[in-house]
Amino acid sequence: MKDNKASEVHSSGLLTRLGLLTAILIVVSSMIGSGIFKKAAPMAADLQSGGLLLACWIIAGIITLIGAVTNAEIAGLIAAPGGQYVYFKEMYGKAFAFIYGWSCFSVIQSASIASIAYVFAESVNAVLPLPHLSASAESINLLGIFYPFASFGVKSLTIATIIFLTTANYLGVIFGGYINNFFTSLKILGIILIIILGLTVSGGSVDNVAPLGVNPSAQYGTSLGLFGAMFAAMLGAFWAYDGWNNIGYLGGEIKNPKRNIPLALFTGVGLVITIYLLTNFVFLYVMPVNEIIEIANKDNTIIAVEVMRKFLGYGGAFFISLLIMISTFGTTNGTILASSRIYFAMSRDKLFFRSAGNVHPTFKTPYTSLIIQGVWASILVLSGTFDQLTDMVIFASFIFYGAGAFGVFVLRSKMKDHHRPFKAIGYPVLPLIFVLFCITLVVVTIIQNPRDAGFGLILVLSGIPFYLYWNRTKKI
Repeated sequence: MKDNKASEVHSSGLLTRLGLLTAILIVVSSMIGSGIFKKAAPMAADLQSGGLLLACWIIAGIITLIGAVTNAEIAGLIAAPGGQYVYFKEMYGKAFAFIYGWSCFSVIQSASIASIAYVFAESVNAVLPLPHLSASAESINLLGIFYPFASFGVKSLTIATIIFLTTANYLGVIFGGYINNFFTSLKILGIILIIILGLTVSGGSVDNVAPLGVNPSAQYGTSLGLFGAMFAAMLGAFWAYDGWNNIGYLGGEIKNPKRNIPLALFTGVGLVITIYLLTNFVFLYVMPVNEIIEIANKDNTIIAVEVMRKFLGYGGAFFISLLIMISTFGTTNGTILASSRIYFAMSRDKLFFRSAGNVHPTFKTPYTSLIIQGVWASILVLSGTFDQLTDMVIFASFIFYGAGAFGVFVLRSKMKDHHRPFKAIGYPVLPLIFVLFCITLVVVTIIQNPRDAGFGLILVLSGIPFYLYWNRTKKI
């Protein structure tokens, strides 16, 4: 028995206990969170066309699948705690890997945790209104941009949710994995029920999807016209698809990771694309684009809630609010579980707070890394709104998604004699298409949304002095 237990412990000290099914569900859970329920409305406002809205989801899904297929080759080649951080270290060296890991801590993963948990709290607020502070207190701001005390009841519940789930993952990867599997299964079943009800009893019409192409009366609020509007809308779609690479961070805790991580990526991303297309078709089937745009122009509204309210009344709105709670709760848990392993790996390289590399003697979890992550995510909750956070996340993420895909070319040269259980499909064309798309999205975002892109860059580059300090102390 002792030998069996020892075989379950990775060389890093973490438990290797998560199987293929859990790996697939982690991919699905990390992707299906808040975006599918919320982003269709602002995307419709950008595009003003049902057909273009669906096209946006299809294009974003295909690009995401190309990214996942490309990443699968690397995940099959290198399997260790920290995922993309470890990959970048092999591709470009420790300095670039650190900037990625720091970016995950400062904005990409921590802001994802904050924003997904925020939508969970918003859903609770839709069913049970949460308290507010006085108008004068909620109007307090920093730089005229950040309102830390606005929607204080929602933000307080968001922080409480982060604390609770951080504690659950502190107590063991198996406990965190069980939570992930349970809530992921519930939300998939709930979304399937929405699709079935929407297509059978809603009284909707295929005509609501019109126009299929460009709306001749559309006025796009971007300097780049329809091209800019498509990219603005795709930021929303990519937020919903984001999180597919989280599974790589658990390389030390997945059984047979060089086989199971690539399989989980293929299966999980394919399943999510199918679910998203069907769900958005149902939204349009039930509610024409002009009504969806009206919802986008109202504060504190969620398109999925309003669609269900339209044909099932308060009961439907209540049901979908509960489903969003389940979905965002589960996704917050999956993101907390995976992301903390990045900082654990960085600490082991002496490029992060030393204590983040601690493994709990009883629970075998990176408990200090979890605590540090939870504290910073809670601070980010107070800093901004859902849309501010998600735009910064996607902008920063695609800088590194592009670098990761280009890394396939780098590793084909640096590790050409290593065995690859999986090879990127369509190499070199598809990885190159993904890289070029990432560059285009980053450039377009800088042009159209310079403020959020600027804050994202500041948070990314803020790691440079930390790297110089930790790298210096490492050598002493």
